Amino acid sequence: MRRTSFRRDALAGGLLGAIALAGVGVSAPAQAQAAEVGVQREVAPRSTVGGIQQEIARQLAMSLNDGSWRAQVRTAVVGGEGDLQALASRSTAAAARQLAADVKEADRRLSAAKGLPGDAGSLLRLRLGAPETAQRLDGVTMPWIAVASGNERAGTVVAFDHRGRTHRLDPMVAPQHPVYVVDVDVAKSQQLGLRAIEQELAAKGLTAPKKAQAAGGFWTSKITAVRVSDDEEPWAKGDAEMFTLVTGFGLDGKPVVNTVTMPYLDTDGKIYRPNQLLVNWSTYKYNLADAVMMEDDGDTNYRALAQALTTALLTITDQGAYKPLVDAVIAAIPDSWWTDDPDFVDAWYTLARNDNGVRYGSRRNGWMGVTPYYVPAF
Repeated sequence: MRRTSFRRDALAGGLLGAIALAGVGVSAPAQAQAAEVGVQREVAPRSTVGGIQQEIARQLAMSLNDGSWRAQVRTAVVGGEGDLQALASRSTAAAARQLAADVKEADRRLSAAKGLPGDAGSLLRLRLGAPETAQRLDGVTMPWIAVASGNERAGTVVAFDHRGRTHRLDPMVAPQHPVYVVDVDVAKSQQLGLRAIEQELAAKGLTAPKKAQAAGGFWTSKITAVRVSDDEEPWAKGDAEMFTLVTGFGLDGKPVVNTVTMPYLDTDGKIYRPNQLLVNWSTYKYNLADAVMMEDDGDTNYRALAQALTTALLTITDQGAYKPLVDAVIAAIPDSWWTDDPDFVDAWYTLARNDNGVRYGSRRNGWMGVTPYYVPAF
């Protein structure tokens, strides 16, 4: 799921202040030819998620000169098998052997770039960019390899051919030429990343207990329905994994953050009815909390987010009245997240325990239907 571009300076302007106070089908062939650039050009820094993907995409594209390996990749991708490290490691093709070592190293670097544990394992995945081009994979046609991560504001998707040349494709027009997309397993990375965030926050005393404090049961806010809007979605982007950071003041008066995963929320404009618990009010001092919805579309660095959150929230003290923490959370988001693909989706200020109905986010990019829900003890 891709979000409309939204810069931090827009937040710093009137929007947040007001809310806080208120509560190929490539282009044409000729254009595609004009879009080619030199084979040595670096499109993204090598240390970034996009840069790592681009390195592997170029190597993979050139490895497809090996017909045996190309056939194996075609069978796997069309069949929906996307683990690139496993695919290369299993192959006996000469071109795959060196690639397997490179992919394994890229997975290690990717894990570091996303702030994940060193034992995260394989993260790179391969899929067909436009399913309708599967019939053009006839064994003779040489597919191009594109990357899912990249600068959307540049208005292009970078793809490599079997000679190592780069092509820049229209991100909003599905390609007619077969294109494989190198992507990140965001479901796996989110699971590991949120665990890392929780560990970092817990170490600083910034998480509320998972279990209820009240012996007889506890009140929660339940999400009865949720919808996120979006204007456009580039064909190269896969589904993102959504999550929400719920913030408030714990029983000891210190700021706390709890993570809520939302793996079902993968299609823009669709209403979901998850009946998911969002806030456990027994762990909060006040009957008010905030929610910041985010996404991992492949480039999220969880360690950077965790460190930024702890740095920002440890400076906030309880003044005896509820103070929204959304601004502090958004201000803590690393600058790099606002220069490429924004991971911030929307924010909800001052959710109350007795809220019952639709609450719109501050960006009006999404809404949630919430209702009080009592969870009795056994």
